Amino acid sequence: MNGKLLILIAHYNNPKGLEDSLRSIDEKFEVDVLIVDDGSEKTYNENHLHSIYTNGRLYFDALPMNLGVGAAANRALELATEMDYIFLGRLDCGDINYPGKYKRQLEYLADNPEVKLLGTWARVIDHEGNFLHMLEHPPKYEEIKKKMYLNSMFLNPSVVFYADILPVVGNYPYKYRRAAQDYAFFFKVIRKFKAENLPEVLMDYVVDPESISTTKRRLQVKNRIRIVMDNFYFGIYPIAGLVRGAFLLLFPRWVTTKAKKILQKKTT
Repeated sequence: MNGKLLILIAHYNNPKGLEDSLRSIDEKFEVDVLIVDDGSEKTYNENHLHSIYTNGRLYFDALPMNLGVGAAANRALELATEMDYIFLGRLDCGDINYPGKYKRQLEYLADNPEVKLLGTWARVIDHEGNFLHMLEHPPKYEEIKKKMYLNSMFLNPSVVFYADILPVVGNYPYKYRRAAQDYAFFFKVIRKFKAENLPEVLMDYVVDPESISTTKRRLQVKNRIRIVMDNFYFGIYPIAGLVRGAFLLLFPRWVTTKAKKILQKKTT
């Protein structure tokens, strides 16, 4: 598997989270990593990162100023298409992979060649490591296509996909570069290719108080509503997605997070 997988990380003012994520990549084959800095004020030390990451090669690039995580992610995709990798993956600073995560995903993709993008389940924790809830998106493509209108059915830092889908689906839409760019990208993917989730918890996803989903939550929700409209048809799921978006605009994140925990307790 050496030389086949490149992980893309967009970094902004979180060198400690970047280190934690790199340290969590634990595989028995090389996993190379491309890091694009989004005009950070608090940046990383390249030599230090080379000293702590021994599971593959590290590549670095930087935007001249802060343009948004979507712009940094697109720069990573542009660079990745010039490199000879079969698979690309995403990882966000601070999120933690479990050992063997990429092995499990590449094995599944090899056994199911019709699947072109594969996410995983995750354990959601806060920045202090406290458990919040499980994130278990639908595994199968048909259910994913329906429920994408309610919310993203993929955890962005969990996905691995074939690099050769990019000429077909394109990069992250620039207009959503500040928030929800991954949601728009996944819609484009599922319209052209089969995509699934591996029903295994293979990472910890950190709800950081400085993350986009927290600091720019309102913009994120508004962009998600716009993305639903971009892909709208008259049906139950698109209409329900718009209603859900309107609900999220009315309530702060702590309310919706607490509701998820309550609902999860009732179903377990």
